[in-house]
Amino acid sequence: MRRQNETKLKWLLETVLPGRLVDTQTLQRHGITRMLAHKYIDSGWLEPVVRGLYRRPKADARSADWQLVVRSLQHVMDYSSVVGGRTALELQGFAHYLPLRGDQDVHLYGEAHPTWLKRLDEAGRYRLHSTKLFDMHADEETTDVDSPVGPLKCSTPERAILELLDELPKHESVHIVDTVFEGLASARPRRLEKLLACCTSIKVKRLFFVFADKHGHAWRRHLSPERFDLGSGPRALFDKGQFHPRYAISVPPELMPQSEARHGA
Repeated sequence: MRRQNETKLKWLLETVLPGRLVDTQTLQRHGITRMLAHKYIDSGWLEPVVRGLYRRPKADARSADWQLVVRSLQHVMDYSSVVGGRTALELQGFAHYLPLRGDQDVHLYGEAHPTWLKRLDEAGRYRLHSTKLFDMHADEETTDVDSPVGPLKCSTPERAILELLDELPKHESVHIVDTVFEGLASARPRRLEKLLACCTSIKVKRLFFVFADKHGHAWRRHLSPERFDLGSGPRALFDKGQFHPRYAISVPPELMPQSEARHGA
């Protein structure tokens, strides 16, 4: 028994670095019961954060540091959480296309999210999404992005822009999406083709081509809308919008083709 406990402690000290977080589920998966976890607290090897979550003590560690939370989710607890959407775009250098904000929302995409996220001090900033937008594994089309606490698994810019489109019109603005599209000149058409083929949202695919047509980046000519399932029939999306003549989805006037916009005016 003593040797088993030494093995468990060795795993904890080697895997959960000072300042990192670990939850009850992960501890139990490695044979560390709640009773043993409390002994580790008494010994100074763990400290409680919120119910179901612990931290290796470190003087300057803050559980509110979202990058530390995500790093722990991905590399200590092995959750399928991927930083996506607007957050992924900001981390990969698109922040200069986006307006400055205070504490930004953190968009996480995964097959399951731990309940303790909702108990953190800044729980309200975490926007938790499922993986239903794409018919593929959550880890596909991701990339490691450097951060002060180590690499974070993020959606590629091509995946992130589709995730951002999914936020329209209620949770994101047309101006933000339009501004990001302006900076997507280096997007990879093969990656976009795969993602569009796996995308389950007719709305997102139609909107993608609306924005892509407007900005006319070089990669647009490699993507034929006819190769993807864009559904049938008109889709009303924006209040007081106009129906796009090619993609049959209501959009604000600024997203209409120029000839149509002049005619509407």
